[in-house]
Amino acid sequence: MKSLGGIFLAAFAASALAQYPAKPITTVVGFEPGGGTDTTARIVAPALGELLGQQVMVENRAGAGGNIAVDYVAKATPDGYTLVLANVGALAVNPHILKTPYDPLKDLAPITMAVVFPNVLVVQPALPVKSVGDFVKLAKQKPGLTYASSGIGGAGHLAGELLKGMAKIDIVHVPYKGGGPAMQGFLGGQVDSFFATPISSSSQIRSGRARPIATTGSKRAALMPEVPTVAESGFPGYEAVNWYGYLAPAKTPKEIVNRLARDIAKALAHPQVVAALNKTGVEPLAMTPEEFGKYIEREYRTWGKVVKDAHIKAE
Repeated sequence: MKSLGGIFLAAFAASALAQYPAKPITTVVGFEPGGGTDTTARIVAPALGELLGQQVMVENRAGAGGNIAVDYVAKATPDGYTLVLANVGALAVNPHILKTPYDPLKDLAPITMAVVFPNVLVVQPALPVKSVGDFVKLAKQKPGLTYASSGIGGAGHLAGELLKGMAKIDIVHVPYKGGGPAMQGFLGGQVDSFFATPISSSSQIRSGRARPIATTGSKRAALMPEVPTVAESGFPGYEAVNWYGYLAPAKTPKEIVNRLARDIAKALAHPQVVAALNKTGVEPLAMTPEEFGKYIEREYRTWGKVVKDAHIKAE
């Protein structure tokens, strides 16, 4: 028989689930206001709050490539009121490079993917390269071609290392402290190429200051449908995308995780939310908690191998 204490706790838990959410919910992001993760969280928050019947606030806990925010939420009370919108770096890359204080596969409860977006490989207009095939050929003829990224362990860096490994070419990574400085370095002629985001590079492409040769997703980018993917340019299976997803602390009740997953999916499908997200260069992509959990595990293994093979170390 259950003790009176056990019965009381079970009844209390059932009551809490029935009343959820009974107060505002906080989405923690690991970067400064105005960045991609922060912008996505703030676009989704009002629509999600309307569905949940409670305000959804966004809290910035920037630092360590998103690790601080993820660690904060991993240690939060598992009651569904503190979530994190984390990126691929904090969940699938950083743990292989740094000694993160959390285990992304054990300390968090996946809720749903939020958005995905590729990088685009742009080259200097003066470079005799108009395709990935040209780029690989030139790299084999002249080892040491350089490519910029927004930083060590970022999506652009990993996209370059994945191409380097699959094409068996010798290209040199030049990390910058952010996408803005990387673009300035590229425009200043400091590097031969750059794995940039479509939204940050579109104006440079239109002006002719950057030539796009491929995007890094499994399908063509919505902002650049005329640019082929690396996969369709001779490297089937190549995929290196940026993504953000919602997670809660481990041990958050499954009923709450499922409720959040359903309502976040509805928010992501709202026409105004879709339009606002597309304007920033990202595409909404909801998943079930189970699907998102498996996706994180796959990304964790994929990028762990790339980090190991490329001998990527922390700055």
